[in-house]
Amino acid sequence: MVQYDRKVLNHLLDAYENSLLSTGENKRTIQIEFRFTKTSIPSYFDESSDEYENIHVLMKLLESKKLIRIIWKDNKQDYVIRKVRLTTDHIEEAYQYVRRKPKRGLEEENAALLQKYLNVEAPVTAAFARYLLERLQTHKSVKEYIELENGKETEEFLRACVLVEQNRKPCYIREFSIKHFQDSKYFERIESRIAKVFRQFSEEYMEMDTLELLAEYGIYRTPDYVYFKGDAGISIGGKTIDLSLLRQGIGISGEDLSSIRFSDLSRVKKVITIENLTSFFRYWEEDSLFIYLGGYHNRIRRTLLKMIYETIPNAEYYHFGDIDAGGFSILLDLRKKTGIPFLSYHMDLDTLKQYMQYGKCLTESDQKRLRKIGKEKEFCEIIGFMLEKNIKLEQECII
Repeated sequence: MVQYDRKVLNHLLDAYENSLLSTGENKRTIQIEFRFTKTSIPSYFDESSDEYENIHVLMKLLESKKLIRIIWKDNKQDYVIRKVRLTTDHIEEAYQYVRRKPKRGLEEENAALLQKYLNVEAPVTAAFARYLLERLQTHKSVKEYIELENGKETEEFLRACVLVEQNRKPCYIREFSIKHFQDSKYFERIESRIAKVFRQFSEEYMEMDTLELLAEYGIYRTPDYVYFKGDAGISIGGKTIDLSLLRQGIGISGEDLSSIRFSDLSRVKKVITIENLTSFFRYWEEDSLFIYLGGYHNRIRRTLLKMIYETIPNAEYYHFGDIDAGGFSILLDLRKKTGIPFLSYHMDLDTLKQYMQYGKCLTESDQKRLRKIGKEKEFCEIIGFMLEKNIKLEQECII
């Protein structure tokens, strides 16, 4: 059974909280009203329903308590309700009637909670907390991220963000969840929300999907394998493997990566990171070492790359990826986070022109990202062409 008194009063309080009346900033008279229409309260206008009289009784009850004023149609008492108006002189009693906390009080409670996260050793979470706090202090909505009425849930979510940022031990998502939340599935329920926060409040994660982002902090859905192949030898447990005999390469889990050593890199003249798995399996050049990135690189892959670079700093280092905003972004990110002077490989204008028949049209997001990257002198020519021709190219098209 619908509690029409609570329903109507809650609608009025929602409107009140979204007005300047609730903050005391109104400079003119504002009336907070709820109109009775077939859309807003259909049962009132349903002739087959007996709710008409019930609603009248409930609205009169609210009026007797001075919480609302009833505006009758054509000023005919007890005929048809046109609308009801909130009596703001008795606003506290209205909140008490529906057993609801005022928004101002909830804002203050949440602000006190957020203060605790402004100086945590977790920069993304701190930036997120600062953003929410600033919005609360100016009475703006934070509903996109948190519910003011559920402070416990907000605190648990902020704690989860901090735990992700501070995680240093490689683990699986469900291990992480049961360790910190005593529930193996809890983290999976909030991981997309966490990823959204990290993408919005840290530029380096803007283009990463959820699993790539979590991998940056050593949190994985399944074992994180690094695939590599080429003219090199590796040593595992005292046994040597000649990678050149494995044309499709080898995959080593991140957990086992520390146990391998490159026993022979003397033939390697080029180190080539490859963005997509199909291209990794298919592509081959003599005197080269290939490493599959799987989109954005993570700490495990960067550790491997740095180890190789320390061993053969005079080799040429290349990144081979999609000819699109993502491919160029990954290349720039590789340079920044590894300190290795990677060059683009088969990501030039001649290659794009050669395989144009396989190209795809740019999305609005593609165009925006390309214009930003195109400010780099290195990419201005090819990106200018891509924008002019409305084209991008996936790596798998390049033979």
